[in-house]
Amino acid sequence: MEKIKRIALVAHDNRKKDLIEWAEWNAPVLLQHRLICTGTTGKLVEEALLKKTPPEEGLPSVITKLKSGPLGGDQQLGSMISEGKIDILIFLWDPMEPQPHDVDVKALLRIAVLYNIPVANNRSTADFLISSRLFNDTYMPVLKDYSGYITRNTF
Repeated sequence: MEKIKRIALVAHDNRKKDLIEWAEWNAPVLLQHRLICTGTTGKLVEEALLKKTPPEEGLPSVITKLKSGPLGGDQQLGSMISEGKIDILIFLWDPMEPQPHDVDVKALLRIAVLYNIPVANNRSTADFLISSRLFNDTYMPVLKDYSGYITRNTF
């Protein structure tokens, strides 16, 4: 992980307001990094960060917007994680509402754990993560070696 992090921001509909408030509060920090967002979340984050940026400066090109989660955005993020293109995942998911793409959400969280990237699923964890002394430095996460799993005899 380089000093400038690639941070994925995702929120289910009932948690978008929380994520936007969190992004506005942390705008000075977030604007120093690269943000990758799914669907509507990306549009809302961009609008929120524009409010926090002086008009003469404009919003730096720090936001990449993917498809909506149910339309493949979660899978796009999972692919980016497996390719080493995401450093941190902030995913405010709604534990009270079933989602039509629950299997995609589970797959995204699984791949994040598999590749040992930090994951925040609520605002408190996101606050701890972004305020960690490790956040602003380079960091080399320990990756588990799965070569034995890949080469094992399966029949």
